Amino acid sequence: MTPDSIRMRKCRELDEMRACVALQREVWNFSDIEVVPLRMLVVGEKIGGQVIGAFEGRELVGFAFAIPGVRSGRSYLHSHMLAVRKSCQNAGVGRRLKLFQREDALARGFELMEWTFDPLEIKNAYLNIERLGAVAQRYIVNQYGITSSPLQGGLPTDRLVAEWWLKSKRVESLLRAGTKPQQALHPFRL
Repeated sequence: MTPDSIRMRKCRELDEMRACVALQREVWNFSDIEVVPLRMLVVGEKIGGQVIGAFEGRELVGFAFAIPGVRSGRSYLHSHMLAVRKSCQNAGVGRRLKLFQREDALARGFELMEWTFDPLEIKNAYLNIERLGAVAQRYIVNQYGITSSPLQGGLPTDRLVAEWWLKSKRVESLLRAGTKPQQALHPFRL
């Protein structure tokens, strides 16, 4: 796999969405009850959400799934899930999926994306805050309850909420530079 061999695009075919379901099982080893099912992926895409795939040839190696939401009268996208096959992790695929989500969201008039992440997963925190420019101002105790995924180790699923203000000076500066923002643009530290 090389970065140039991976292509990002929207998933629209049922077989592509079935591959997203299979990848959830592969990455998190979820029980069937915790997997986002095919029907939800289809509905999410149909109602203005995103099902975006990272493909190496015809093989799905990563995906991101977001659904539209409204809070305090403001529309946004909630990115519920991002998964990357183990053999493709640490190669920038996750970041590229997020950047594709951003481009699509901006093209459709969204200025905010949110998602939750495990504060104990330092790689996720680094991607979300340092590489993408999201900020975290809310902490949710045991968001999903105890899950079947062995990756959670039977621990509560405490989560930080990432707010990704897509047009903010912080985000635009960071993405333009390709590195972490200057201190003045980095108000939240973990």
